[in-house]
Amino acid sequence: MNAFLYVVTVLIWGSTWLAIKGQLGDVHPTASIAYRFALAAVILLAWARLRGLPLRYPARVHGQFALMGALMFSTNFVCFYFAEQHLTTGLVSIIFAMSLVVNMAFARLFFKRAITAKMLLGGAIGLLGIGTVFWPEFQNFGLSSGSGQGIVLSALGTLVFCLGNVVSGKTQAAGIPVIQGTGYAMAYGALLMAPFAVFFGHGALFDPTPQYAGSLVYLAVFGSVIGFGAYLTLLGRIGGERAAYAMVLFPIVALLLSTVFEEFHWTARDLAGVFLILVGNAVMLTNPALLRRLTGDRFPAPPAEPAEPAAQSAADR
Repeated sequence: MNAFLYVVTVLIWGSTWLAIKGQLGDVHPTASIAYRFALAAVILLAWARLRGLPLRYPARVHGQFALMGALMFSTNFVCFYFAEQHLTTGLVSIIFAMSLVVNMAFARLFFKRAITAKMLLGGAIGLLGIGTVFWPEFQNFGLSSGSGQGIVLSALGTLVFCLGNVVSGKTQAAGIPVIQGTGYAMAYGALLMAPFAVFFGHGALFDPTPQYAGSLVYLAVFGSVIGFGAYLTLLGRIGGERAAYAMVLFPIVALLLSTVFEEFHWTARDLAGVFLILVGNAVMLTNPALLRRLTGDRFPAPPAEPAEPAAQSAADR
């Protein structure tokens, strides 16, 4: 089941970056974000109602939902939508892959989870691959340039997203189901964006073209309902630091789509970077005993972590 959730997350989120590009135009990004998560929230909460799942929670829990919505379903996407005005979708997704390292640090800080040698080695190789692909942008980095602004916005969006991971992990640990928790958080995220959309909005309130409407439906149904459902369920099952490794693999999907639809041109450096990302992914997911054999037992087996109650998946609720 975890492998299936992992594949779903990689394939769907690897494609959503291109769909976000279809949202950029006359409609202000804050309005597009509000539409996306309002539609996704309606779908999730309606599904919960049809299944007879509980929808009443105390104000304290709604406070957690609102915080999760502010971090994971609004503020971070404002950063990413504006970043894609300066960078190709594949490059934005590569920066987002830094959530692997941030999630590991936050898991240690907030959940006291051990960071194993395997995780460090795999993450380091994966980030080396990311740096290899992105090297020209880092060399010419400057806040006055469009690429520099795109890098900063993407990094800020990644940091905010990872803070949302912490809130989601705590709500799942408290027994809040993924469907209801995600649905309410998306609703709060849409509500947070609404006043900004009114204040900053200019031009059309909605774009009825097939490109805009189609990308909106895809982002709401696949990118938000299915993609976030799979990722957050995986986060509850295996922890944010491991679930986030999908973030290192799906940029490859985004780069392939960028090649077809945005004329992204591959170089030898890009191929070397993607290869390192794949190697890092393999190291991260390989059996620890195999890693110790490959490294000559220089990395001892980590001490057993205390058992945690398994988070209940959306399918089980």
